[in-house]
Amino acid sequence: MSTPVPSPFRGVTRVLVLADAPVLRRGLSGMLDETAGLQVVGAPGELRRAGALADAARPDAVVVELGIGRAAALNAVRDLRRRHPHVAVVALAASDEPGAVNEALAAGVRGYLLMNTSPTLLGWAVLAARAGRTVVDPQVRRGEAEAEPQARELTLEAPLTRREADVLDELVQGQTNRVIGKNLFISEDTVKSHVKAILRKLGARDRAHAVSLVLSARIPGCTCGAHSLDSTGG
Repeated sequence: MSTPVPSPFRGVTRVLVLADAPVLRRGLSGMLDETAGLQVVGAPGELRRAGALADAARPDAVVVELGIGRAAALNAVRDLRRRHPHVAVVALAASDEPGAVNEALAAGVRGYLLMNTSPTLLGWAVLAARAGRTVVDPQVRRGEAEAEPQARELTLEAPLTRREADVLDELVQGQTNRVIGKNLFISEDTVKSHVKAILRKLGARDRAHAVSLVLSARIPGCTCGAHSLDSTGG
């Protein structure tokens, strides 16, 4: 069953996967191909072949591994961005150090996720990056990091309640309404009501838009930043 990921674009977002480990390439390709609105194009390949593979596949977005060969990978990203400036690059990284995040963003990465990210969050990150947003994994330590240029404060129409903030935390982790209900001990219908209220207060078009707003704002606080939004009890 494919994971529904609303897209602001018509048609399919074409994604190229670049990673040095064959197992990781296959795993990422499978995750992305099973995500609604995304399609892996070209043959997944090694980072040193990034330019040639992108020339042939003409992707809308590229998912790259930032692991042991980090310096070489970032050089490949810079070259890729020079040759294909319209392509959105999402990195799957091993380091949660703020300096590593900033270095990747400076190299042209639009999305920075850790290796243990969920398939849903990966799909959202690809679409948000293609829409021009900067997405940083909610697990990344934020204390010493400088905010990236695109980071901006969220202005709420009304404060989130404590329960709405809890639901938003779960949304950012890529959970479905059913799972959120189980985790928070509330009914699925109640979750739906909270989601509607969250979208209205954030001014978001849909769940994916709400998540990308929270991630791109990089609000310090709890795991995803939702509890740092102005919230009331309840």
